[in-house]
Amino acid sequence: MITVLRLGHRFERDKRISTHICLTARALGADEVVFDVRDERVEDSVKRITNDWGGNFKVNFTEDYKKFIKNFNGVRVHLTMYGLNVNDVLKEISDKSKEKNLLIIVGGQKVDSEVYFLTDYNVGIGNQPHSEVAALAVFLDRFFDGKETQKKFNGKLEIIPKAQGKEVIKKGEI
Repeated sequence: MITVLRLGHRFERDKRISTHICLTARALGADEVVFDVRDERVEDSVKRITNDWGGNFKVNFTEDYKKFIKNFNGVRVHLTMYGLNVNDVLKEISDKSKEKNLLIIVGGQKVDSEVYFLTDYNVGIGNQPHSEVAALAVFLDRFFDGKETQKKFNGKLEIIPKAQGKEVIKKGEI
């Protein structure tokens, strides 16, 4: 099971980017996103998308993210531009998480320095400022060797890949 922990969601500023974290996590192989702040708008949006497009993706909340990290049973990875390069630690993370759960932590604002010491790995997708959505996408894509893009979701909607144009099949009532 892969869980993404989203830290520092700010209601008005981050609703769109937090939704994008959920969509990216869902599309690229994670099972759930856990927020440290409850925002029903994000939760409802992701539920609607999961209902239409398929899969078993969940959005959950924790009131104490530090306790959540400490008590997480599995490998804990914090995506940060200050971490070790993903290329240098990905194989080790993959090997350790083969039979364990994986927690991927992404921050929205400045992350408390304690998080760096609560995790097993602090991983940088490069060491330059960039989006937490981009970091999550690159990490998951590398973690799954690109195979997650072939996953079938069995939803009410399905895109038929085409070189030109758009085709969406509707399999149920939306």
